[in-house]
Amino acid sequence: MRFVKMHGAGNDYVYVDLFDQEIGEPVPLARAVSDRRTGVGSDGLILLGPSEVADVRMIMFNADGSRAQMCGNGIRCLAVLARDNGRVQNNPMRIETDAGVKSAEIVAGGVRVDMGAPQLAPASLPVLLPGDRIVNHEIEVDGVSLAMTCVSMGNPHAVLYVDDVASFDVAHVGPALETSELFPERVNVSFVEVVDRTTVRQRTWERGSGETHACGTGACAVCVAGVLTGRTDASMTSIVLGGQLRLEWDGHGPVYKTGPAVTVFEGEWNDHGM
Repeated sequence: MRFVKMHGAGNDYVYVDLFDQEIGEPVPLARAVSDRRTGVGSDGLILLGPSEVADVRMIMFNADGSRAQMCGNGIRCLAVLARDNGRVQNNPMRIETDAGVKSAEIVAGGVRVDMGAPQLAPASLPVLLPGDRIVNHEIEVDGVSLAMTCVSMGNPHAVLYVDDVASFDVAHVGPALETSELFPERVNVSFVEVVDRTTVRQRTWERGSGETHACGTGACAVCVAGVLTGRTDASMTSIVLGGQLRLEWDGHGPVYKTGPAVTVFEGEWNDHGM
């Protein structure tokens, strides 16, 4: 199986082009290739395939084999792969995902993606809390009190603001909230330190993958949460472990995200008897 290793701001995936090859069962394959000791090493597996409703289709799996609806960093890399492999000529291109059809435009210095409008109703995540939206909701996780804002970007996100994100115990609080009974389908958790009204520092614990160097949909959720809580402006930069992402949300329409898409290497995967 031929593959390409790519990353967007350090959020890395193994990509397989299905236009000219077939693969076996994707769930065990995602687990195998994602292993950072015995596999390629990645946050998951992303498949590029044909679509009946868009230019191409993105199918993605987390490192633990669970299926994910969307990945903001992953879709940027998939757009570059689709162009480089000659699968699509349009720019912007339309990409079918499990969270709907998204538009991605290759621009100078990266890819700008229309990530769609955020969904705020608790049922859209889902999160088992009352009300029309969950904004600055006080919760306690293992004795830590935090204000939580919930946003769906096609996948569920909980955004929590902290004083010092570098020293915060993401590895403990992240999985505790990911698997909380409040979130029957689990949740991605972003911890955010506000630098100023146009800049934040962010760390994200992704469901099924653990802490990643960047989370594109998470950065979008952080932008939305910043506007909803009045902490940040409509146009902002999120500094993540793997670089920087530029976000825009006017409070009503889609969220736009611009960031890098880098090809690391290409290779062939030995299925090891899978």
